[in-house]
Amino acid sequence: MRAKDIREKAGEEPITMLTAYNAPDAAVVDEAGIDMILVGDSMGNLRLGHESTLPVTVEDVLSRTAAVSRVTENALVVADMPFLSFGVDEATSIENCGRMLKEADADAVKLECGEHTVELTRRLTQLGIPVQAHLGLTPQGENETGLFRQGTDEESARAIVDLAEAHEEAGAFSLVLEHIPANLGRIVTERLDIPTIGIGAGPDCDGQVLVVDEVVGLSERVAPFGKAFGDVRGEMQRAVEDYKAAVEAGEFPADEHSHTQAELDDIY
Repeated sequence: MRAKDIREKAGEEPITMLTAYNAPDAAVVDEAGIDMILVGDSMGNLRLGHESTLPVTVEDVLSRTAAVSRVTENALVVADMPFLSFGVDEATSIENCGRMLKEADADAVKLECGEHTVELTRRLTQLGIPVQAHLGLTPQGENETGLFRQGTDEESARAIVDLAEAHEEAGAFSLVLEHIPANLGRIVTERLDIPTIGIGAGPDCDGQVLVVDEVVGLSERVAPFGKAFGDVRGEMQRAVEDYKAAVEAGEFPADEHSHTQAELDDIY
């Protein structure tokens, strides 16, 4: 799968996207036929023990993107550029994004966008680095905007539409819309030729993305726009509790879990 393949799906068939942060997750997601895998900076909260995405580094994303890419055969792998890895200095931004393709074998990068990323998107795509834009709720800006629904008034909604069109014109191959009113998601989708990928943006987007932990039921909580399709957390808890009980009762390891070497019996 390449960026152009995703672009061509706009309005044709629903696009599926999930996060993955390691090789085992990515292998399952890829084998299920998901179109895109996002190596999200949500790894900060979900894998690295941080309270937000802000501490995630370029090296964190590089390492985990490389792990995901090694086992992914079909899905488009998108590296989520972390806080302050882009948008401050153009040369540094280009270098950091380029490393995701050169060193981690990503197929594209995702930028949490604003006015400052329009020209960067243009330059990156000119250099052959596919860009997925991201508007609406952008968690890297939580200290300024908070983690609330965006685009809820006419002025902010128009700003999202304008930025969406600007990033499409600059060359973005797709656009993530996060936590915005469903009717705004529909309006943006109708105005763009590139596909929109919604997360809490309603059913009219060209595709949907969720965090894999929520989908499989690993998270303690599920976002109001998410859904658990499994109960991995419950299964893990039961398995760990059963293991603990078996060890404490002397039931594990049993004879079938052990190996003896007869000639060792008389070494002392």
